[in-house]
Amino acid sequence: MPYAVIIEKAGDNFSAYVPDLPGCIATGATAADVKIEICDAMRFHIEGLQADGLAVPEPVAMAKYIEAYG
Repeated sequence: MPYAVIIEKAGDNFSAYVPDLPGCIATGATAADVKIEICDAMRFHIEGLQADGLAVPEPVAMAKYIEAYG
């Protein structure tokens, strides 16, 4: 399932989180690194939910770029 992922510059590195998977986060030295790490984190998070017999949340969050007009 495709989930929305938010990637942010965080000082000297990058961080990422998945709004539909609370607690699913990752960091990396570069944007490319954090993309790899968040994919691994998502798999691990979902496998953990399934192993615990918990429901895996459906992806509902969306991300869009919107122009800000002043």
